[in-house]
Amino acid sequence: MSCDEMTGVQALERLHPCLPMLPGHVEREEFEYLRHGTQSLIANLEVATGQIIAPTIGPRRTEEDFVAHIQQTIQTDPEASWIFVTDQLNTHQSETLVFLVAKHCDIQEDLGIKGKRGHLASMATRATFLSDPCHRIRFIYTPKHSSWLNQIEIWFSILVRRLLARLSCLSVQELRTHLLAFIAYSNRTSNGPFHWTYKGPLPSS
Repeated sequence: MSCDEMTGVQALERLHPCLPMLPGHVEREEFEYLRHGTQSLIANLEVATGQIIAPTIGPRRTEEDFVAHIQQTIQTDPEASWIFVTDQLNTHQSETLVFLVAKHCDIQEDLGIKGKRGHLASMATRATFLSDPCHRIRFIYTPKHSSWLNQIEIWFSILVRRLLARLSCLSVQELRTHLLAFIAYSNRTSNGPFHWTYKGPLPSS
C-alpha cells in the first residue's frame, strides 16, 4: 500500500459560473469563491492493482487519525501481510503506531518507554521497529525530499486535476461526497497499476 495524506482540501463555492468555451478560447474558471472549511484525505493506493483501498476523510490528520486509518485498512483483511510505503512524517513513526503493529503481530516483548529506552525511545528506533521485515505489518519509508517515489502522489495529482481544480461545494459534507464518488469512479475505471517509465539519468560519456 502506498499511503499518504492530502491535507487542507478546501470546500470552495465558486461565486459565478465559468465562462463557456468560444472559438479560440478555452473555458475560463471563475476566480472568486467562498471557503466552507477543509477536509483531510488519507488514502492507500494498492500498488499491484491501482485501486484506492479504505480511504479516510476527516477534519484532521493527527497521530490518532493516521493510526485509526491504518487500523481500518488492516481490518479489510485482518490475517494478511501488509506493507505500507509512506514518508517520514512524525505521525507515521509514532508510539501509537508501534503499539498497533505490536498488537496485530502478537509481539510480546517490552517496547520500552517513549523518549527513554527501547523501541519507543526515539523516532529512529520507532521507525526501525515499524520497518522490521520480520513483522507481518511493516512500513517502508521513502527518503526525505523524495515524495515522487510514493505512487499515491501520482493519484493525488489526478484527483486535483480531474476533480478539485474545478469543483464547487457548499459544505465539507458535499466535498466529502464528491471525494468518495471520485474514488469509486477511479477504482471502477482504473487501467490497473501505474507503470513508471523513468529509467534514471543517462551515464555521462
